[in-house]
Amino acid sequence: MKLLAVLGGLAAVLAVTLGLLVTRGGTAADFRGSQPPDGLTLPSFQLRDQDGREVSSQGLRGKAVAVTFLDAECTEACPIIAAQLGQAVRTLGGGDVEAVAITVDPVRDTPERIETFLRRFHARKELRYLDGSPADLRPVWKAFAVLPAVDSGSSNIHSAPVRIYDTEGRWRSTLNSGADLTTANLAHDLREASRS
Repeated sequence: MKLLAVLGGLAAVLAVTLGLLVTRGGTAADFRGSQPPDGLTLPSFQLRDQDGREVSSQGLRGKAVAVTFLDAECTEACPIIAAQLGQAVRTLGGGDVEAVAITVDPVRDTPERIETFLRRFHARKELRYLDGSPADLRPVWKAFAVLPAVDSGSSNIHSAPVRIYDTEGRWRSTLNSGADLTTANLAHDLREASRS
């Protein structure tokens, strides 16, 4: 009788596990970060990176994209995010993935500070750090619904999620420093987004 109860319990666990695997296969559940509601897409923007090259949301189509929001003077989350994004992109070998950081303090994020920041955290070649005037950036921050450091008055107080978008510009995952942001999770979610 005990054996039948144990076997019945194992069968129930197996059925639930198989059900989860079938449900999760090929869906947003494959992502390790928190998943946004369906239908949200990469907001429109057009800015320049640390090398003066134009980067636009339209130009990123066809690639899996990690978008975050950094301040080169930040000493808390930003260094971790930059280092982990750099490592994740190196792990994946570039190709069909792109990592983009949008400044949250265009006043203090000078080209020199951005360059120093990217080099210090080993992300110079892997992370495109986008800058512009406050007037250029205000609509971008609003579209992404982020708090910029220029409004908080502190380099360490600003929104800094890492959002993953798939090749069609659909928002698929969000990773946060101190919670689920790791190099492995970033690489995993970017890989999944590149297959979408």
